[in-house]
Amino acid sequence: MPKRSRKPHGDENTAAFDAVRALTNTSDPDEVRRRAAALLGSIGGKKGGPARAAKLSKRRLSEIGRKAARARWSTRVRPRKRGAR
Repeated sequence: MPKRSRKPHGDENTAAFDAVRALTNTSDPDEVRRRAAALLGSIGGKKGGPARAAKLSKRRLSEIGRKAARARWSTRVRPRKRGAR
């Protein structure tokens, strides 16, 4: 026997909508929007990083890299978040 949801749908319209979506294999509109936004963000990141680096002077780029390396490899112990093990 198939497993059934423990929670009944609150509305007949919602149940019908979900049934039709499941039968036609259509995806959630919010999921489609999330995928599109992720794709656009990925494209923007690929263009933006090199464009920013080309715009910066060599000296400024070096300063940013030095600061990042200092932060990454500093010996200071960062405090743990509450509840973390």
